Amino acid sequence: MTSSSVPTSAAADPWNWTPPAQGRWSRPVALLRLDGPDTLRVLHGQTSQALEAALPGQWLATCCIGPTARLRAVAEVLVDADGAWLVIVDGDPEAVRLALDRVLFPADKVRLGPVTPATLHQPLAAAGPDATPAGTWAPLAGSPGWQLGEALLLPADAPLPPWLAQRSPLEPQEAERWRLQQGLPAAPGEINGDTNPFELGLAARVSLTKGCYVGQETLAKLTTYDGVKQQLRRWWATGASAGAVATGTPLHDGTGGRAGVITSSLELPGGEGWIGLALVRRAWLQEPSLLAGDGPDVRLRLSLPAAFQAPPVGAGGGGGAGKAS
Repeated sequence: MTSSSVPTSAAADPWNWTPPAQGRWSRPVALLRLDGPDTLRVLHGQTSQALEAALPGQWLATCCIGPTARLRAVAEVLVDADGAWLVIVDGDPEAVRLALDRVLFPADKVRLGPVTPATLHQPLAAAGPDATPAGTWAPLAGSPGWQLGEALLLPADAPLPPWLAQRSPLEPQEAERWRLQQGLPAAPGEINGDTNPFELGLAARVSLTKGCYVGQETLAKLTTYDGVKQQLRRWWATGASAGAVATGTPLHDGTGGRAGVITSSLELPGGEGWIGLALVRRAWLQEPSLLAGDGPDVRLRLSLPAAFQAPPVGAGGGGGAGKAS
């Protein structure tokens, strides 16, 4: 068996990359408006975050999940006096809307609007002039849109404020590299109906103390019975071909153990190699590297994504030494 070498120089580490100064990360998202006094009760029951007691002006991170806690979308909730905006950051917005529509009864005082396109703009250096405190949002003065901390959320056809327009948007490869470096899950590689929030490092978006909600039983079992079987990790390889590190390529440990699967892959410029994300099975979470492909094998150097939030204690933290999981 042969495998490519793993570079050890810190200077060559691709995770030391930083985006261009004074840039912005602009990514398409979707908006779904819910109006009516029962809005927060419905969203509380159909997403992973505690929302029922939220106040106007609050901005809360959540996950849209199904009955078995499979992830439909990563979302943000902007609460106002009349209802809330559900911001679908990644996932299938139409599937989210359909799932909400199916659980609404005539007695529910909620009006569900259409899905509309928007763009989330994140400044990558100094914040803009009107950043809001963490966990809060505010409407933009004099133009449509919302201020979410340092980020701006604008309807798809809305002009940029002058200070933001002066910043260069990340090129597509740069934007994908930034996503992978942070370890933010995206469809279809990580968000595909087969994964749950704990596997993807989204534990802070899940409330384990709120009342009954869709997927609660499954998430509770994952924490109670140490049931998270895989976790998201980022990887880096040199000397690889596109086929060797393509999405869907299985990972192994060289001794026949099935260790995981590649979920995202990106070739770096200038022959720097490849980076990506992978779902690694629990028994191999402590391994510094794994092999990809059927031969010749490519060695992937593994690390914890910058934004990964570990599952609750007892929910599959990867501390075990066995290889049976």
